[in-house]
Amino acid sequence: MSQHDKQSLQVGLIGLGAMGMGTATALLKQGFNVTGCDISVGARDAFVAAGGQSVATPAELAHCQIVLVVVVNGVQVEQVLFGEQGVVSHLAPGSLIIQCATVAPSQAKQLGERVVAQGLMLLDAPISGGAAKAKSGELSVMASGATEAFIYAEAVLNAMAAKVYRLGDAPGVGSSMKLVNQLLAGVHIATAAEAMALGIRMGLDPEVIYDVITHSAGNSWMFENRVPHILSGDYTPLSAVDIFVKDLNIVHQTGRELALATPVASSALQQFTAASGAGFGREDDSAVIKVYQRLSGIALPEAANDAQGAE
Repeated sequence: MSQHDKQSLQVGLIGLGAMGMGTATALLKQGFNVTGCDISVGARDAFVAAGGQSVATPAELAHCQIVLVVVVNGVQVEQVLFGEQGVVSHLAPGSLIIQCATVAPSQAKQLGERVVAQGLMLLDAPISGGAAKAKSGELSVMASGATEAFIYAEAVLNAMAAKVYRLGDAPGVGSSMKLVNQLLAGVHIATAAEAMALGIRMGLDPEVIYDVITHSAGNSWMFENRVPHILSGDYTPLSAVDIFVKDLNIVHQTGRELALATPVASSALQQFTAASGAGFGREDDSAVIKVYQRLSGIALPEAANDAQGAE
């Protein structure tokens, strides 16, 4: 696709949060004409300042041929697609929806059927990689849908992702794969927090724990990525505790549908639920370690500004 073709293609993106804003700006940098949609005036203004266009409601994306949905949960997906101001009833026939939110596989299948019934196409395309990779256009996309949908989406997918996995010819498969990823991600974060809590309780230096484990067999991507948040005492949400309350609940519910026990994921879900119940739901997901602080009184590293304020 040439630069001219990119500029003639109208792309909409609903949900200018950390992942959505990063993806939208990555598409802008690749020469696409992007209109962002978010209920937050601040988010819309920030995207306009970055060079994009913005609208307040999904219905105002009627001029777009491709619409990405990067909202928080299945309820929001339903609302932005089929609600009173939903985009589906306003799009021209043959338009494409790329649904990137983490939802239950059963919901993804239903969304696909309803969108196709409206004369549109849908890719079930959950994303992974975090805000930084969203901004650099290096996400992993776990996608499933019709061949023609993949062909239509190819340039946009290539601009937002380092790796696009084509997992099946119908919606549901992409969301199933994302659920496997979220089970592992949630368990790894909860386990990293427990391991750090144990080490701190035993009197080990948290910085030394991090150094040793990241060079040992017990390391994981999540340990390496999230423990620095704990070490700096900075729980600014890059991905919030409540995201894993939601995602691990979907794992749990899907396991029940399949009569498959998920005891390790369920244990991690309880820890995230406890963290949310303690008031940490909107903090970074590494704040799940604060459950251990509450239970055992361990001393967690403080943020530099907190330490200065205490002096």
